[in-house]
Amino acid sequence: MKLRADQSGLRGLPMPLWLQGVAEAVQAILISAVLALVPVFGVWMTGGLGAWQPEGVARLAGQLWLLAHGVPLQLAITPSTGESAAPVVGTLSLIPLGLTVIPVLLTWRSGRRLARASYADTLWQGLAGAGAAYAAFAFATAFVCRTPQVNVGMVAATFIPLAPVGLGLVVGARREAGSWARLIGVDAVDWIARTGQYSRWAGSYAWSVLRAGFVALMAALALSSAVLAVDLFGHWAEAVTVYEGVGADAVGGAAMALGQAGYLPHLVVWTLGWASGAGVTLGSGSTAGALATAVAPLPPIPVLAAIPAGPLPFGPAALVIPVLAGLIGGWWFVREGEDHFDEWLSIKIHARWFSAPVSALVVGVLVGAAAGALAAGLAWLTSGSVGIGRFTELGVSPLWMLVWVGAETAIGACLGYALGPWLEHARAEEAGRAAV
Repeated sequence: MKLRADQSGLRGLPMPLWLQGVAEAVQAILISAVLALVPVFGVWMTGGLGAWQPEGVARLAGQLWLLAHGVPLQLAITPSTGESAAPVVGTLSLIPLGLTVIPVLLTWRSGRRLARASYADTLWQGLAGAGAAYAAFAFATAFVCRTPQVNVGMVAATFIPLAPVGLGLVVGARREAGSWARLIGVDAVDWIARTGQYSRWAGSYAWSVLRAGFVALMAALALSSAVLAVDLFGHWAEAVTVYEGVGADAVGGAAMALGQAGYLPHLVVWTLGWASGAGVTLGSGSTAGALATAVAPLPPIPVLAAIPAGPLPFGPAALVIPVLAGLIGGWWFVREGEDHFDEWLSIKIHARWFSAPVSALVVGVLVGAAAGALAAGLAWLTSGSVGIGRFTELGVSPLWMLVWVGAETAIGACLGYALGPWLEHARAEEAGRAAV
């Protein structure tokens, strides 16, 4: 993890790790800041922001930078009816996760570089320097970019960006180190070896269940992405009509497309909520789902034109998406070969007609619970408010996502667990015939 001085051939004092962490953070900050400034100034230079002054445009770019790092913005918009009207107060907390990926990737690179320059017991110095520099810049940005219309909590602006930044740094360092043992100096394998046999079996079983739930969730998101793509393709004409109605030029259209791309992860999770039956809230009193849809007029955003409206006779068929995902998760669990609960139950109860269904039921419930909990976490991340009008509630309820996705995935996991041995046997026979 560290290049020795005699290997590099360089002479001189080495850079302190905390200072190298600061340098890595400054690189990530500058790149992400430029990526926030360019589209905002592009729209301004083409007249899209009216008679704004350059300093106001720079503050807007800083507010966008903070929002992309997860910092909520407190809005106080004065209605156009007059200056004497009371301002509309709200909180913009719908974080564009598609843009949050940018600082995560930049700090992922920084984490790898810091891991190469340090030992396991000194890596914290570089990470601490990078985190402190990022927090200081976020504090300064929030202090400079506050306006009477857009306020930013200084404490939130200082510490919230450390969540995506810390994620990128740690994952990048782990990727470079190759194992957690090299990263933090603790050998997990040796620690597990000192535990009892039953504890190891229980741990491997729980870990396999958690990974099966993750596989099921990823399969559900992949299927939801396919449904979203088909829906967007089917409503392409409506989306183009909205684009034409807005009347934006090439730069404005590109900025609108970039903004929609920033919320693409939300659309995928919302599609899963729509397909599972949990429903998607699109403002107060508006809900869209495969079982029922009641949506009020929406703002002129092209991607919203793809929301299915009217009677949906085949809408309930979308409920099969989490079931199929659960089937994949159950099949994966069978292939993992860590079904220690079934082994223990078979020893205690020799009646296979009883132990096999119970094992399938337990696996289904646990995999469904894991997938539902992970889906609820995604629903929480992709929910929020735009702080204006009735659009203070957007997203999928984490509780209903847990219930619907968990229950449907559990059904599919039971089926996948039951069909897994036959599917594996068929694959083995096919592979044998191919070998002959």
